[in-house]
Amino acid sequence: MNGTRWTGSATASLCWALAGMLAFATGARTVAAQDAPDRAAAAEVRKQFMADLDTLQRKFLALATAFPAETYAWRPAAGVRSVGEAFMHVASEFYLYAPLAYGAKPSPVVVANREALQKFETMSTKPEVLTHLTNGFEYAKRTLAALDPSALVGTHQLFGANRTIVETSFAMTADLHEHLGQLIAYARVNHVTPPWSR
Repeated sequence: MNGTRWTGSATASLCWALAGMLAFATGARTVAAQDAPDRAAAAEVRKQFMADLDTLQRKFLALATAFPAETYAWRPAAGVRSVGEAFMHVASEFYLYAPLAYGAKPSPVVVANREALQKFETMSTKPEVLTHLTNGFEYAKRTLAALDPSALVGTHQLFGANRTIVETSFAMTADLHEHLGQLIAYARVNHVTPPWSR
C-alpha cells in the first residue's frame, strides 16, 4: 500500500479498526470497556485517522480548485446538493463531526442542527468553499492533535450510542470518502478531471 511498511502496532491498529468496523456495521450499540482500545492503540488509531484526513483534504482541495467557479451551482437534479454545497458539507464535517468523533469540542463556525447546517452549505461560492475546506480541516487537525491520549480510550456518545474511536473513525472516513466519490462523479459530468488522475 503506497510502499508503506506495516509495523506490529500498525497491524494491531488495523485489527482494531476492522473489528470496530464490523461492530459498527452490525449495529452494535454499546461496547464493553474491555473491548475499547487501550491508550497506545487509541493513539495509533488517531494517527492513522489523521493521515487519512490529510489525504482526503489534499484531494478535496485539489478538486475544489479544479472546478471552474461557474460550475459550483451545478447540481445533478433538483433537491440534490450542488457542487459548492457538497464541498461545504465536507467542510462542515471537518468543523463538527471529525472533532465530535473523538469527544472533542466542535468549532463554533457552524452549529450542529439541520437549519444551521443547511444555511452553512448555501455559502457555496468557490472562494467560500476553499476558505472553509482549509479552515475546517485545520480546526479538526489542531483539535484532534491536542487531545491527550487518555481522552481517546473508552467510548464517546455519538449519534445516540456509545462508540469507540475505532468505530467513529471508520464512520467519519467512510462518509468523507463517499463524498469524495460523489464530487469525483460531479467533476466527470462537468468535464473536470481530478488532478491526481491526470
